[in-house]
Amino acid sequence: MAAKELRVAIVGAGISGLTTAIALRQRGIGATVFERADQLREVGAAVALAANATRLLDRLGLGDPLSAVSAEASELIFRSWLDGRRISAHPVGEVYRNRFGAPFYGVHRGDLLDILANAWGRELVHVGHNLTGLREARKAIVLEFEDGTEFPSDLVVGADGIHSTVRRYVTTEGGPVYTCTSGFRGLVPLAAVPLLPDPQALQFWMGPGAHLVHYAICDGRVNFLAVLDGPQKWSAGANAAPAAPDELAARFADWHPAVRQLVNAVPQGPCWALLSQPPLRLWSRGQAVLIGDAAHAMLPHHGQGANQAIEDAVVLAECLASVSIGGHREAFDRYQRLRRTRTRAIQRSSWDTSPLLHLPDGPAAIARDMDLNRLVERFGWIHAYDAQKMHKPDMTRILNDHLHRPDAK
Repeated sequence: MAAKELRVAIVGAGISGLTTAIALRQRGIGATVFERADQLREVGAAVALAANATRLLDRLGLGDPLSAVSAEASELIFRSWLDGRRISAHPVGEVYRNRFGAPFYGVHRGDLLDILANAWGRELVHVGHNLTGLREARKAIVLEFEDGTEFPSDLVVGADGIHSTVRRYVTTEGGPVYTCTSGFRGLVPLAAVPLLPDPQALQFWMGPGAHLVHYAICDGRVNFLAVLDGPQKWSAGANAAPAAPDELAARFADWHPAVRQLVNAVPQGPCWALLSQPPLRLWSRGQAVLIGDAAHAMLPHHGQGANQAIEDAVVLAECLASVSIGGHREAFDRYQRLRRTRTRAIQRSSWDTSPLLHLPDGPAAIARDMDLNRLVERFGWIHAYDAQKMHKPDMTRILNDHLHRPDAK
């Protein structure tokens, strides 16, 4: 049978799952998408899409609708927590497009999900299907759902997030770990934060034990994520938990007035545990494979979680497009080889970045601030990457060589 006759079941209708479905269809492979929730929705506020993802979404035919609901940052700015001074600044906008060949966008997660769902076909998503397990059967893998229904398929793609059910089938390796950092999210009308300098810029405010990152989206609001050291322990099984009243405001009470105004402009939301998935040895087992957060959930300090999921989706589709039924093992192995080195490097760099953003004032912070001027050169490899070009057979070695250069750490 030709590859286009494969029956592919995708578990999860978030960014990674829907992008995979669209990428497979572009290559003549049909898919069936299952979603646990009873309706399509995206938890969270906004997402940053860098050139390494926007170039791929454009090739999937989504460039125009994405541009219509996105905002381009004017600059990337690092600021002092106390006096707000610009420690380091780098142009984005047209300069970024020219350097990396695609735009950098801030977009509401719900708007991005709408674009993906409309492109795939909302009516084609089977909502209300909570996967409880997978079972091998003769010439098929069977999806078992909570309501007792089953679905046989040739292949299963686990796009079911950080607490993936498919991952428990694929491997007995440990799941995500709590990083002893947590976060608060918020969406604030720009009119409510007149003290905020350079409101169209992507900005990091760095201070002792915390940092805050924010950027504008296209509907006149600014998205922020406040990241805090602690608590030291987190209850297993829950991503978010209620915080003490005014906890967020209290943690930033002595910060710059613009930061205080930002975090106080909307009601305090829940506190989110920041989790990271230790590198997995196995991304697939038999007829099931993992993508996105199910495979390599990472801290948000490079803003690459959604971007890496989009890269995964396109590379997996490319790998599957070249095989027939029964040849998926080769495709899965190649997909993992192409993706593992890069995602591990970004996971590691995101983890290492966290304490640097939370340094107290002193010699270590001064050294960090001086190094920020080399930021574009150090992390340009993340944004310049083209997952479809790297899909070529000799590109894994080239990527590996690049990531081990001193300026790519």
